[in-house]
Amino acid sequence: MMHATDNSLAALEAQLQQRFPQRLVQLADGAQAIREAGHGPAIVLLHGIGSGAASWLQVAVQLSLRARVIAWDAPGYGASSPLAAAAPKAADYARRLRQLLDALHIDSCVLVGHSLGALSAAALAYQQPQRIRRLVLISPARGYGDPARAEQAGEVRSKRLHALEQLGIAAMASQRSAHMLSPAASAEARAWVQWNMARLIPQGYRQAIELLCGDDLLRYADLAVPCEVHCGAADSITTPADCQALAGTLGAPLQLIAEAGHASPIEQPEAVATLLAHALDVSLTGTAL
Repeated sequence: MMHATDNSLAALEAQLQQRFPQRLVQLADGAQAIREAGHGPAIVLLHGIGSGAASWLQVAVQLSLRARVIAWDAPGYGASSPLAAAAPKAADYARRLRQLLDALHIDSCVLVGHSLGALSAAALAYQQPQRIRRLVLISPARGYGDPARAEQAGEVRSKRLHALEQLGIAAMASQRSAHMLSPAASAEARAWVQWNMARLIPQGYRQAIELLCGDDLLRYADLAVPCEVHCGAADSITTPADCQALAGTLGAPLQLIAEAGHASPIEQPEAVATLLAHALDVSLTGTAL
């Protein structure tokens, strides 16, 4: 007999195939997996270290009514080829993203980075500001690449690699997924976070750990594009205080997402879709519609 969460997962997987299907784009340095829906101005979504393109499903379905929504599986995630470097920096991920946008004929977009995806998003905005109409960072991970944070970087790297080796992906997803959400999260949200995390690929995850521990979003803080920061009000991973400090350095406004932990696109997809629709409107008109 199937449990309610099993039925919910089956429904989400079916919706994923029908409304936000995957395809592979062949680039100079390998294959890049994306999910895409809708037509219109482009909005590009980058997921965090423990997730994938599918985590944006419910946000994308809503946004696809007014935009061309593209979410990538980061290099080394899903069917995407890993990067060449064993310890890549955000600029390496941004280079792959630039190739992808070229292949998709996207000259300008709203770029959204969630958690570790914020590092790659900021790096591309720093490299090619003319291409990014607006940068939206959701629960951004700063990274531990500042030399002053070297000890902390070592601890984080060791802890994550140890968990990967000792537990494996499936058990790690089972143990860590609840931390991504607020205590009030639904069983469906918990199951969907775990479903996404359970699909991590060890090589890609190891590269992402190196990005987290070896780079610093503040290296890309001198932005020439409009930027806004959002954070789950109950985020215990990149806390509201952390996000406020980062937003202050970027000169960007911070807005909290009510009743959301770290994985707000899964826990509060309507709220996240609404704020991204607003960002899209502002990027196109200069004022909210």
